Amino acid sequence: MEHNYAVIMAGGVGSRFWPTSTSRKPKQFLDILGTGETLLQQTFRRMKTVVPADHIYVVTHADYAEACLEQLPELDRPRILAEPARRNTAPCVAYAGFVLKKRDPLANFVVTPADHLVTHEAEFTARLRSALETTSAHNVLMTLGMNPTRPETGYGYIQFRPETSEYASDVHPVKTFTEKPNREMAEQFIATGEFLWNAGIFVWNANAILSAFEKHMPEMYASFNAGWSHYGTPSEAQFIGSMYGECPNESIDYGILEKAKQVLVMPAEFGWSDLGSWGAVHEQRSADAHGNTGVGPQVMSYDASGNTYLIPDDMVAVVDGLHDYIVIVSENRLLVCPRSKEQEIKQFVNDVKMRRGEDYV
Repeated sequence: MEHNYAVIMAGGVGSRFWPTSTSRKPKQFLDILGTGETLLQQTFRRMKTVVPADHIYVVTHADYAEACLEQLPELDRPRILAEPARRNTAPCVAYAGFVLKKRDPLANFVVTPADHLVTHEAEFTARLRSALETTSAHNVLMTLGMNPTRPETGYGYIQFRPETSEYASDVHPVKTFTEKPNREMAEQFIATGEFLWNAGIFVWNANAILSAFEKHMPEMYASFNAGWSHYGTPSEAQFIGSMYGECPNESIDYGILEKAKQVLVMPAEFGWSDLGSWGAVHEQRSADAHGNTGVGPQVMSYDASGNTYLIPDDMVAVVDGLHDYIVIVSENRLLVCPRSKEQEIKQFVNDVKMRRGEDYV
């Protein structure tokens, strides 16, 4: 394990969880499920079962560096890679890859979002350890794919070849990546048995992923490579601040994985959800006899079913005649909308920002 590391991506704004999640305190820093841990704390704790605690790095926006330190006492400041601008996951991975290679030329690492849910943690640990074993010995790029349980239109999909890889018996070569499909296409994917949900969890060694950047995103590679002497030194932040904003806004999937060879997928089942919406939270909560979730002691529900509530404990709420709605109260912000329109919340947030200002988002 001496060369194994983990990189937690924690820079998103979580706008689909408005009004609870805001740009000042996005969802990864919140206890969305009421477990006593924030999503970031859960992720850090999980990763400690895979790699040593002092081998865990967090990439986040500079605005959230202090929040990371507050929530993760085991994390020291040099292991927070602060982004001065949001540029999607490709620059995030490139930055982490260079930092880790500078620290350890044999660095082998997991990249995981900070805000996903895993319910079967022992299986999660076992699959990642197996993946790290493969990537430590071979220059391959690996992603984890979740066995789909329904024709979900909110996830990306990975199509794999049926034969097992020459590198390991529990992985397959990737055939295609597909972003969020429509319902009909998702049903076709499920019917073939060749598709997995893209969990956004990646495993590779630093040399393999940086070689892929050099080949497929050479300008970005050159930009980060120019800072080699700065990584791990007091001048790192100044260098990153001078160049990061010029990086293209690109995902690692599109920028690298869809173009690279030797891309593998490891099928897995460990109770995964990306918790990308209030509907996902609704599925993870226990429900009352009428299918309502989040019914606290102060919520009085009449002729109401299938609703998602999040009401402060010091507020009395009466809900009558509402079915399949999201009702969320957070400070001076209220959201009431049909669950069927939860994908529009991001647009609602944009509208609030335009009409009422940034204080509410």
